[in-house]
Amino acid sequence: MGNFHDEIPSFLISWIQKQEVFWVATSPLSANGHVNVSTKGLKGTFHIIDSKRVWYEDLTGSGVETISHLRENGRITVLFNAFEGPPRIARLFGKGFVHEFGTPEYNELLPPDLRKPGSRAVIIIDVEKVGTSCGYGVPFFEFKGHRDTYYNVASRFEQADLAAQQQQEDTVKPADIDSFPQKGLRHYFLSHNSSSIDGLIGLTVAHETPRACNIIVKERSHIGRLSTSLAKRLGMDGSNDLSKILDLRFLAGTIMGLVLATLYFRLFTVLKC
Repeated sequence: MGNFHDEIPSFLISWIQKQEVFWVATSPLSANGHVNVSTKGLKGTFHIIDSKRVWYEDLTGSGVETISHLRENGRITVLFNAFEGPPRIARLFGKGFVHEFGTPEYNELLPPDLRKPGSRAVIIIDVEKVGTSCGYGVPFFEFKGHRDTYYNVASRFEQADLAAQQQQEDTVKPADIDSFPQKGLRHYFLSHNSSSIDGLIGLTVAHETPRACNIIVKERSHIGRLSTSLAKRLGMDGSNDLSKILDLRFLAGTIMGLVLATLYFRLFTVLKC
């Protein structure tokens, strides 16, 4: 018998986090539209915020059905299967939201050092209902490991963008597809990920953000936020927060040096006596 819950039960959270693969299902509102099911895997892409909200890092693919459907109506179901141990199927029914690469919401969840090669969006899902069932019809499968093919290909696409950006000093207009390298992600977003097979809107701004410059800017802004936070705790404000912090560090280092020198001198005097 199946069971339904208003949120993710605690016993399911740890089980979900151990799964190596999951599926997402979406569909357009049109009766003639194509229902889509996508397989998702690769370790570390699925995250549970709490019992009512989850998110996953959406990696670049040949299509953009999930993103397009979520933009239109937000409906989504995430499916997990047990392939070892006791049989189990779990479905997370909810409403999904898309935050593309380079947007503030994306940057907040995925700082540069945590992103996977080929990352194009973050999908946040507000869980409205959870269904569990037996899964007796699901066979056993032995997990051998994740493929490295995707990351190898995605890394080459990113490197093509980085090389082009360095040569052009990032003067490319965001919508000028012919100026992007054909083997780069920015060109791919515009040529393959801008609309669904039913003509719904897909990615709209991910191609506008340079891969290399974007990382540098966000790393600097991240440091800026940390400095501002530290400055507030120290009662500082104004545009010279960072220099004040550095002055404090220099002063602290000087004091520590004097203390150590005094202790060393006293120890030397005692030993000499």
